[in-house]
Amino acid sequence: MTSRFLYDTYALIELLNKNPNYESYADEEIVINDFIFSEFCYQLIKADEKNAETYLSEVESAIVKLNTKTIRDAMKFRYTHKKQKMSMTDCISYTQAKELGIKFLTGDKEFEHLDNVEFVK
Repeated sequence: MTSRFLYDTYALIELLNKNPNYESYADEEIVINDFIFSEFCYQLIKADEKNAETYLSEVESAIVKLNTKTIRDAMKFRYTHKKQKMSMTDCISYTQAKELGIKFLTGDKEFEHLDNVEFVK
């Protein structure tokens, strides 16, 4: 049975780099949003990745559009956790995952001890 996770940019890059800790997630259903897609795109350009267009095409269909409630809730979450200095994208993605009823897959230390997180380094 395939599980669904909302992958953050870190998780996508680790999959791409064939991190053995992410091997078991390679066949899971990927969910991302426009913010994750844009960060992933930037990271591929920055790394001068030759297969960037292929990778982007593969994840493009996984984009789930955001609604304004998610964004408002995410900014409340970010403000509540402002000492952790979490990125806007991560806060939006974490909140979206909760609203979708799926786990947020990340290796970002700020999320390690939060509920609804699949933390993998």
